[in-house]
Amino acid sequence: MFTNLSRVGTRDVILDAAAGVMRERGLANVTTRQIAAAAGFSEATLYKHFADKIELMLAVLQERSTGYAELSAALGRPGGGSPDDLEDRLALVARAAIVFYTDNFPMLASVFSDRTILAAHTDGLRKHGLGPHKVNEAIEDYLRAEAEAGRVRAGADLYAAAGLLTGACMQHAFLGHMGWADRRDDDTAARSFARTVLAGLRGE
Repeated sequence: MFTNLSRVGTRDVILDAAAGVMRERGLANVTTRQIAAAAGFSEATLYKHFADKIELMLAVLQERSTGYAELSAALGRPGGGSPDDLEDRLALVARAAIVFYTDNFPMLASVFSDRTILAAHTDGLRKHGLGPHKVNEAIEDYLRAEAEAGRVRAGADLYAAAGLLTGACMQHAFLGHMGWADRRDDDTAARSFARTVLAGLRGE
């Protein structure tokens, strides 16, 4: 999904500060100077470890998000087990996606408040060869491995299935941040999303 940006020491202190500040204020509302100050370093020190705010944000997503680690682990196990286990494995993917979006909504939502900020953010992601579509692509690749193993109907629309699963998980996380009282719990929702998408993939 994302390129590993891991280092240690001063970089970790900056990364911890960035995760806190970005999630508290929103990505669009913070500067690298504010992040450096929160970490107790100069902005020049920050730029020794991160090329720009986009790279810093990507590192926060990858290294300071429980959901990222869970999603990477879940997507790293396609094509194993029996066909009957596929619903369980897909539910793990959905549950990890819910955690990922729940973790990162507060940080990312602010970029949509201004077209100029959104355009700059999108351009920055493209320069790194990354973007939100990478989650969809990773899930589509996962489903393709399952199809090649014969556990998904030949000719099933994997692009649509990945989009439906990702979209459902994102919406569920959004409702959680809104405090929607009658929303299903994360595990139940993940299981129902997986079961419904799998039914379509199998032509049931």
